[in-house]
Amino acid sequence: MSRTLAIFKRELGGYFATPVAYVFIVIFLFVTGVFTFQLGNFFDRGQADLRPFFDFHPWLYLFLIPAISMRLWAEERKQGTIELLMTLPVPMAAAVTGKFLAAWAFAGVALALTFPIWITVNVLGDPDNGVILASYVGSLLMAGGFLAVGSCVSALTKNQVIAFVVTVVLCFGLLISGYPPVMGFFSAWAPQAVLDAVAGFSFLTHFDAISRGVIDLRDLVFFGSLIAVFLFANAVVIEQKKA
Repeated sequence: MSRTLAIFKRELGGYFATPVAYVFIVIFLFVTGVFTFQLGNFFDRGQADLRPFFDFHPWLYLFLIPAISMRLWAEERKQGTIELLMTLPVPMAAAVTGKFLAAWAFAGVALALTFPIWITVNVLGDPDNGVILASYVGSLLMAGGFLAVGSCVSALTKNQVIAFVVTVVLCFGLLISGYPPVMGFFSAWAPQAVLDAVAGFSFLTHFDAISRGVIDLRDLVFFGSLIAVFLFANAVVIEQKKA
């Protein structure tokens, strides 16, 4: 745990050592504001909830989260610092977990800075704060899932642009996996068990359930197991590259 914490502090400090982190946070806050108030018609709806705010999170994360994850390992490989990292007395699991948790914490900071909209909706009405809190939890879990996928992809290449594009494609597939266009492709030849499995991988389905205030154990297990699987794959890829 101490080595994981050391990697975590190193990586998280690295985000705020450059203006990139601040630019990302400003862009995230600006875009969420535009989507919520302009496209989501926050005031015109006349309802005291944050549905217009959270409904756009999956699509924001589709592009913003890969922008965070693309540098996790690709930059290390391109600059040759991954060799130095691997020579340190740090287990592979600690390195992978520490980097992931730092990126996840950074995404969490950006998400936490949206708290003024929570205050705004409480000033304007009487919302169900339990549902809002559950939505924040679901949003953070979804960001973690995207980051795990992006971290694994970043370990496969030295090119950050390639890592970004591939992560966007994979995450988009995970977002819409339970929707008619995808299900129609599989329904022509796949058995029902496969269809159920494909539908179960939909990020939108699990996030929507949590954002309605129902924190189901199945949704938590889904995000937790997805993160664990991709981090394990990430460690395997790094071990192979090291060899």
